[in-house]
Amino acid sequence: MDSLINKYRVLLGSVQTGFVRGLAERINWKARGVSIEGARGTGKSTLMLQYLKQHLSVQNSLYVSLDDLYFRQHSLVDLAETFYQRGGRHLFLDEVHKYEDWQTHVKNIYDFMPELQLVVSGSSILALQKSHADLSRRLVRYYLPELSLREFVSLKYQLELPLVSLQDILERHSEIAADVHAKSGSPVKLFNEYLVYGAYPFFREGEGDYFLKLNQLINIIIDYDLPEARAIELSTQAKMKRLLYIISTSVPFMPNVAKLAEQVGTSRGRLLEMLYVLEQAQLIHNLRSSVHGVSLMNKPEKIFLHNTSMIAALAEGQPDKGNLRETFFLSQVRNSEAGVTYPRQGDFLVNGNYLFEVGGKNKTQVQIKDIENAFLAVDDIEFGFGNRIPLWLFGLLY
Repeated sequence: MDSLINKYRVLLGSVQTGFVRGLAERINWKARGVSIEGARGTGKSTLMLQYLKQHLSVQNSLYVSLDDLYFRQHSLVDLAETFYQRGGRHLFLDEVHKYEDWQTHVKNIYDFMPELQLVVSGSSILALQKSHADLSRRLVRYYLPELSLREFVSLKYQLELPLVSLQDILERHSEIAADVHAKSGSPVKLFNEYLVYGAYPFFREGEGDYFLKLNQLINIIIDYDLPEARAIELSTQAKMKRLLYIISTSVPFMPNVAKLAEQVGTSRGRLLEMLYVLEQAQLIHNLRSSVHGVSLMNKPEKIFLHNTSMIAALAEGQPDKGNLRETFFLSQVRNSEAGVTYPRQGDFLVNGNYLFEVGGKNKTQVQIKDIENAFLAVDDIEFGFGNRIPLWLFGLLY
């Protein structure tokens, strides 16, 4: 165990705390069991180490990654027992899905060491989802999404923009826009940067390698994470990648399932299954009507990649502007934990009450005319008026 303690202290010494994800303030760190879920590359490990460095003593805390070679010869339960006997009270377990039957081990540690706090995290969302039934009464679950526009600006420029609610945007967008403009100079410039490389914090390691790393991340999820959680053939993995490419190069994508299945080289049923799995893996958003709901065999009304960085990384040439705009709106609003469904008119229905049409600065009111609680989310404008709201403002929701 001493080798793990040494690694932990080295990591604590290297972790920076100048920027901390907003989720850190919402987590109940006093809970006995916490699970932090989220796609690869979003910063879960850093979030855990930052909390340890800022709030806990190294004398009674420990962070370990369960893909460490230490666990080839030692069991997790043995580690926890030794740590507990030495006075350890806060055990942070990263990459838990890498440890065989981790759910049972975590359950036993939780049940038989009542003074020990467990915080677990992993990069394979599908593998973590399989544990919900066994651990639902023990672990409080949180989700760490990709960076918002607000977090991107804070991380890159050390510029703190306000955290606002959807209601704030609808009621006070002119006032908020003026405040942000005074602080930042040009929110639209920041917004356009974010669309390309703002979703993942590893842009700090070099923007030139950003797309390469993002493509590698997507391949790891499809080639390694998905097969760990589901029986997926090699040919299906290749078709999934082909499907992501088609979505990235399309206009806002309203799928003809039969035609799309033919393009990908699969059957209708298998395509719908692929769409469902890719959504669970946080690679795409399937936008459905509230009438039909989420189901494996229900065709989504629209399909989007999970964020705009994925479009920029996967699409060849110039990505479709409408696709970027709608993907940005959907990702920011859903990641703020609002409900978004496909409406009969307009582009998005939020929380079952607010209708949004997304477009450029020449977008008119025609499609939402005379509809109550209807708004335009407009690109390429710094300020809005009435129900015309700058699109970039929705990047301040989390």
